Amino acid sequence: MLIKLWNFVMKFLLCLNIALGFVVAFRLPCLIKIWLFTCFFNLDTGIANEKDWGISLLSENVNESGTNEDGSTWYRESGEDLGENGYRCRWTRMGGQSHDGSSEWKETWWEKSDWSGYKELGVEKSGRNAEGDSWWETWQEVLHQDEWSNLARIERSAQKQAKSGTENAGWYEKWWEKYDAKGWTEKGAHKYGRLNEQSWWEKWGEHYDGRGSVLKWTDKWAETELGTKWGDKWEEKFFSGIGSRQGETWHVSPSGERWSRTWGEEHFGNGKVHKYGKSTTGESWDIVVDEETYYEAEPHYGWADVVGDSSQLLSIQPRERPPGVYPSLDFGSSPPQVDEQPDMPPPSQ
Repeated sequence: MLIKLWNFVMKFLLCLNIALGFVVAFRLPCLIKIWLFTCFFNLDTGIANEKDWGISLLSENVNESGTNEDGSTWYRESGEDLGENGYRCRWTRMGGQSHDGSSEWKETWWEKSDWSGYKELGVEKSGRNAEGDSWWETWQEVLHQDEWSNLARIERSAQKQAKSGTENAGWYEKWWEKYDAKGWTEKGAHKYGRLNEQSWWEKWGEHYDGRGSVLKWTDKWAETELGTKWGDKWEEKFFSGIGSRQGETWHVSPSGERWSRTWGEEHFGNGKVHKYGKSTTGESWDIVVDEETYYEAEPHYGWADVVGDSSQLLSIQPRERPPGVYPSLDFGSSPPQVDEQPDMPPPSQ
């Protein structure tokens, strides 16, 4: 199953590289280029809802294992860890391996809570097969009170990774979503992969302040085994109908010859748009046109949606707090940054 999934991902990435090269190398009209990039780079984190994971923690401590008819083994265990400030972590771990130990899988579920109102639901899965292919993924959902605004915040994050045991190939993805009760929203993703000498990279982000201001950006590139490189990036900022868009598309041949086109738009909020740009082949434009301004001032999936999809997280029950004992709140600390990435080659520029 893993090998089939791996082959599908690699074929998709190859098609993606071909599409990117087609878009950039042939310098298609703007609308066609936008359509193609939209098809391949739909800005959606893809983070599954909690119900899709089927997390079901055991209500009692379990420690059991066994051997199947084919000689493969399995285990399942569960428990509870307690700590200061009402900390409690309920967990279930399970896994197994083939009769010769050449393939194995592991899975862990957990829920955490403390007296500050913090709640967390998560899962981690990993495995490897006899060919040396390996995979790993983790997902978590958190409810906490923002230390500066005192607003309730729900955050989701996920990471996935796979590596080939026979080729210099692998892919990695990291996504995150953050929401608060007044409409502040942040979403983003980092993705990259390699198939021998072919590689690709994508980063994007969205930020809504809940008061009408929005920032969106994306940056992506790809490289073939022949050394051809291409990429595309853009950014938009808007508030109350006024804002800007700008971007660049570029291409580098194996011999080092570089082509690029930069473009920009200024939206004045009065039906007038200033459009400008230039390329390394000498083309340029600088015009003002009558054009309506369109942008998404609010996320298509926001606070009300995430609350409705987080019933299991919200239903986590913390430990009972003794009378006269109050939660310890640390307003001086910052949430940990999860920027670690697996040992894959950095992008070429």
